[in-house]
Amino acid sequence: MSDLVIGVDLGGTNVRACAFTPGGARATETFTNPSRAQEGIEPVIDALGHTIMQALEAARTRPRAVGIAIPGHIDNARGLVRWAPNFGSYVDGVFRYWVDVPIREPLQRRIGDLPILMNNDANLAALGEYLFGSGKGKAKTLVMFTLGTGVGGGVVMSPDSVLGEARGPLVLIGGNLGGAELGHFVVSDGGVECNAGSYGALEAYCQRDAIIRRAQHQLRRGRKSLLLDLCEGDLSKVTPRLISEAADKGDDVAIEVWEDVGHYLGIGIGSAINVFAPEVVAIGGQISKAGEWILGPARKTARKVGVPQLFDFATITLAEELDDAGMLGGAALAVEGLKWNR
Repeated sequence: MSDLVIGVDLGGTNVRACAFTPGGARATETFTNPSRAQEGIEPVIDALGHTIMQALEAARTRPRAVGIAIPGHIDNARGLVRWAPNFGSYVDGVFRYWVDVPIREPLQRRIGDLPILMNNDANLAALGEYLFGSGKGKAKTLVMFTLGTGVGGGVVMSPDSVLGEARGPLVLIGGNLGGAELGHFVVSDGGVECNAGSYGALEAYCQRDAIIRRAQHQLRRGRKSLLLDLCEGDLSKVTPRLISEAADKGDDVAIEVWEDVGHYLGIGIGSAINVFAPEVVAIGGQISKAGEWILGPARKTARKVGVPQLFDFATITLAEELDDAGMLGGAALAVEGLKWNR
């Protein structure tokens, strides 16, 4: 019998799929297609089905299950997306995002009777990192922050981390399936407005556009910076990658930007340490490629926020799986789902 699974990352731009072994090793190439996220339900299902079939056909043997990482609140038991603000369609000029959209049933008709499991992308990124990355499959508890367009979070615990009878790894999803929203820790009461409508949330300070704006504001104030040369004088071209490039060259503005962002991230990390007492805090997402420019200040602030005994127990590190976190998370869900159903 095949020991392969299919890991799928459904994003707002693309859907990606690959076959993996139970240990997280690739068994096929990665297949990528536009996800058609804002064209309606059927186009997204078509894109998902087509991409999964490409991975299935490339596998040496028929995989045993499919795991899908989806941004939003996901009800795996019912096979539907409860809420996904970046997926939907325009009706009379107004964007109607997904609410209670069935995914499993229509997708099952396209790929056959292969078991399909699904969950939130940040939760699954944490599960993948726990099993295949810095958690090494045995961390007491792993907390993950994903920094990108927004700030996501995930919490994975071993049975040793909870009282009562449990099998691990345990992924925290909350009572209404929308838990572990670590990006919405309030790190500055009454601070910057967040897309969720709160003020001072971690996401408002550490998401991509907030980081870019912080750099742009400094440049508009007349600060001399290598960033002006790197963006050819066009502030709309400033990106986190350019900010990191400038920081690597000793640019004061770029370094200050990462110090500020790291400070707020550190408040969130310290708070998570106090709540979950993790052995590993993994920082993932494309923004985390700034590396120590952001992790250094984050550790410094987290040390001030965290209870000393809890902080000393935690290792704050870059996630080992960055670019393929969604697919690996989907694969991890499929692998664990097969165990749960035994």
